[in-house]
Parts: sequence; C-alpha cells; structure tokens
Amino acid sequence: MIISRLSATIGLVLVAACASVQSPPAASQTLATEAASVESGVEPFVIAANPLAARAGIEVLERGGSAVDAAIAVQAMLSLVEPQSSGIGGGAFLHYFDATTGDLTVFDGRETAPAQASRTMFLDPDGEPISFRDAVVSGRATGVPGVVAALSAAHEAHGTLPWNGLFGSAIRTADEGFIVSPRLGRFLAINFPQLSVPEANAYFSRPDGTRLQVGDRLRNPDYAAFLARLADQGPSALYSGSIAAEIVERTRAGPLGGQMTMADLANYRPIERQPVCSAYRIYRVCAPPPPSSGVGFLQLLGLLERTDIAERRPEDPRAWFLFAEASRLMYADRDRYVGDVPTVPVEGLLDPAYLDSRAALIGERAMPAPEAGTPPGAERPVADQTHEPAGTSHFIVRDARGNVVSITTTVESIFGTGRMVGGFFLNNQLTDFSFNPHQADGSLAPNAVAPGKRPRSSMIPLILLDEAGNFAGAIGSAGGNSILAYVGKSLVGAIDWGLPMQDALALPNLVARGERIGGEVGDFDPAIVAGLAERGIDLLPGQGEDSGVHGVLIRNGEVDGGFDPRREGVVLTLPR
Repeated sequence: MIISRLSATIGLVLVAACASVQSPPAASQTLATEAASVESGVEPFVIAANPLAARAGIEVLERGGSAVDAAIAVQAMLSLVEPQSSGIGGGAFLHYFDATTGDLTVFDGRETAPAQASRTMFLDPDGEPISFRDAVVSGRATGVPGVVAALSAAHEAHGTLPWNGLFGSAIRTADEGFIVSPRLGRFLAINFPQLSVPEANAYFSRPDGTRLQVGDRLRNPDYAAFLARLADQGPSALYSGSIAAEIVERTRAGPLGGQMTMADLANYRPIERQPVCSAYRIYRVCAPPPPSSGVGFLQLLGLLERTDIAERRPEDPRAWFLFAEASRLMYADRDRYVGDVPTVPVEGLLDPAYLDSRAALIGERAMPAPEAGTPPGAERPVADQTHEPAGTSHFIVRDARGNVVSITTTVESIFGTGRMVGGFFLNNQLTDFSFNPHQADGSLAPNAVAPGKRPRSSMIPLILLDEAGNFAGAIGSAGGNSILAYVGKSLVGAIDWGLPMQDALALPNLVARGERIGGEVGDFDPAIVAGLAERGIDLLPGQGEDSGVHGVLIRNGEVDGGFDPRREGVVLTLPR
C-alpha cells in the first residue's frame, strides 16, 4: 500500500486514518505546500502513533522546517495526547540521517541513574528485590530525563527553524484540550498502580471524581505553561530552575524515595554515538549501539539470513518456526551481554562464523530454552533478571531535503511513575536495570545499577540504506523487550515476503524468548498454530502492551509507509 498524499486538507487524511481518535479540523484548515517542494524532489512525511502529533510535525515541515524541527513538535504533542507511552519527562534514542553527507548519527537521550544511585537501590532490607509493582511508582525509579536534551542537541546540529517556534501546536492543544482517544481511554480503565498516584488520579478525574472516559475533553494548562517556558528558555527550563527543583522534590518523596539532585539534572548530557550496521538482503541496516539492543537485532537478522525464511510465505508454519527459534537464540545472547558496559562483544555477536554456529542450532523441532553462546571477545556471561515494561512510542520524519529522523521515545511503564511536574509524567526508566545486581556466585550483572549509568534498552530506531548509501527505509516500535521481535517480524514481512509495509505491520506478532513463546494466537491461521505445535512450539497468548511499529521503505522511488493497526497511528505526507 503506497500511502496517500496530503492534498486539500489534513482533516480528510485524519478521518480516513483514525476517525475515532479526534474530530478532524475544519475543511478550511489547509496546508500550503510550496515550502516543501525543493530541488531534492523527495516526499516529506511523518509517521506517528497519534494523528494530532503527526499533524504537528507536518505543520512544521510545511513551514520549511527540518526533520529534527518536526520531531520536536511531534514529541511535544505526544507527551500530551499519548502520555501513557512517552513524554518530555522520559528518554529516547534519536537516529538521524543527513541527506547531504549520507552520515548517520545516534543521539542517545537515555535516562541516567543519579550520582548517588547504588547497586542495591531496588533491594529490600533483607537483600531481596522489591516487588515490581512497588518499584514502578517509586521515587527511585526515575532516571534523569534525556529526551529534551537529545532533541536540543539534534536541533543545534540540524535544526532550521527557531526552537521557540516549534511548540505552538502542543501549547494550543494543551490549553484548549483534546478528546480522550480510545487507546488512552482503554488504559485509563485499567487498574495500573500509576493511576493511584495522587497527581495522576487528579489529572484523569472529572469534577465529580470519576475517571475520564473516551470522548471526554482533557485540558492541561500546566503543560501549556511549561512548554511556553521551554520554548522561551530552551532546555534549561527543564534542567535547572523551579521545574528541576520540583523534579528533585517529587522523586525524593516516598514511598521509596530516590537520590536525584539538582546537579544530576544540570549535568545531564546526551551522547552522540555511531550506529552499528550490518547487511541484510539488499540493505544496510543501522541501529543504535549499546546500551540499546541494536546489536541484538542485527544478530537476529544475521541468523534469519542463514535460513530459508525468505523462500517461504506468511502462510507457512515453518517460516514462523524459523523466526521463533532465531529470536530465542538472539534473546539468549542479548540478555547476557548487552548493557551500558564497555565489554559488550558487538563485533563478536555479528561475527559470521559465530552466526553460522548459532544458526546451526535451529533444527526441525524447537530446542530447549537456549543458553547464551560465547561470541569472540565475550567475557563470562551471567543470568539476566531485567524487567522491561512497555510504555514507549516510535515515529519517523523525513523533510523536503531528504533528512530523516527515526526515534523511539519512552517514559518506560504506562504513565511512567504516575508522578507529575509541569503537567508531564516522570519516567520510571531505572526499573530497566536488573533489580538484583549480583548472581549467586557474586558475579555482577551487565545491567546492574551504577551512578550515571544508562540502563539497557530494547529501543532500536533503525535506518536502512541502499547499496549507494541512500536512505531506503526506517522502522521502530514500542513494546519493551518485545520490540526486537515486533520489528523483526515486520521487516521479514516487508523485505523477505514482499508485503506492502502496512500489511507487514499487521501480521500477527510472535515473541519467542526463553521457554515462553507468545503471540497473538487468535490472529494466526489455525493451521499455523497447529504447524507450530507439531514442531514443539505451543503458542501462548501474548502479554503486555501492544506493539507500536511504524515503518517505511522506499520502493522504486515511492514512499511505502505504514502504522501499527493496534494503535491510533497515521501516515501523513506532503506532495513533492
């Protein structure tokens, strides 16, 4: 499915893509397109999980803004209309393609542990891990937020419009209010512990004390006021002054208060990293390096390329079996080796001989839960005990000059900790660390807490290049540790099976990690479920948040983009 172009009005696209989410703008609200038509001839687009956010980005592109400019507008809006997934109180990995130079840069805006954090911060007085339900709403769960700093660094390098002109849509929407969408309404109807936190409970309550529902209007004047300050003052509005003081106060409050200080916020810096890349079929696939799990995903592709999955079809149970077994091998290695440590054996995990040896373990029937291998350069592995919830969003922007942003952004669990300042939620990203930093033999887990450390992430905003180094596609997803499986399934569908991107994203999800192999059982053809069972895989119902894959491939010069039908996404473009 080649995506529809934005023509007379954005409203028509919004109606077609997601009519149940938000009333479309009036037909008179048209977007001029002259500024988007430049000598490059590329088609600008925004793919995001919410129509209001995508439209905010398109409006910036229409004014001649860059992909980074538009990404800032999208994130500001997502923080308001999709607070269960991402926000400016969280973190992100921003992957940038420079169309002029062909260079790729990863802006690592992952949250960091405070300088006073300790390896035992998630243990109780008896030395046992505290319950996950208690941890996610605790003050010590919040890391120093990084998405604003990462966006600012990217804007300094690649922005074209002034920073203070990028927040208008989100400010207006926060002031005027927006209609609670079906997805947000669904999360508000679930008994998440975050919704019992006082400020979250107050924010999502009607005047009579009942919980907001789908169709209600939600205003956030506090967020509008903070965005106005952020627009005027830049990132210092978050990392110093009164808002920073509120963040420190709120995170240090009980229960289980944290250790964040004003110095932690003032000293936060995003990191510019080079992606890790490998070939897959006709593409060069590039992903963020550790502490992202990009190397794990590239290992998955390397394993799949050593099977005949591309010669099969989505109706073939053997194809899904191969995907499941390759996923289990990848997760076994990812879980053991990847973290914010200098010893991640990146080259070893992608070593051809090592991939050959791992792929040779895939047989005719499901293997027992695989152990981690020993790639070249690896230290002795240790067992992983990391929880990874799934409050995340992914979006993609291309501007008229051909520059691209592929960004995965998160507050970690649904609504972060449920604690708010300035109208936005604080992340609980530090729960991505292993709660118990040591094993029985005393060895230290690679994902243990340490001061200033960034927890391991499953976020993998990918960019694909063709043989000439031109932009060829981008993809990423929400979903915690299932992100790697969601994105892998989608690329197999789009690249190996030749499906339109929208159809590839709609394929049922299958997540195979260790002993558990789960998926959208009801969406698979019964013949596939039976065929997997014959091969030793009893497919169990999935768990956790839905996927949120957004992807695009450039096919014969045309934009083939898609949004995950499990969410409220939309693809918006401007004509060439």
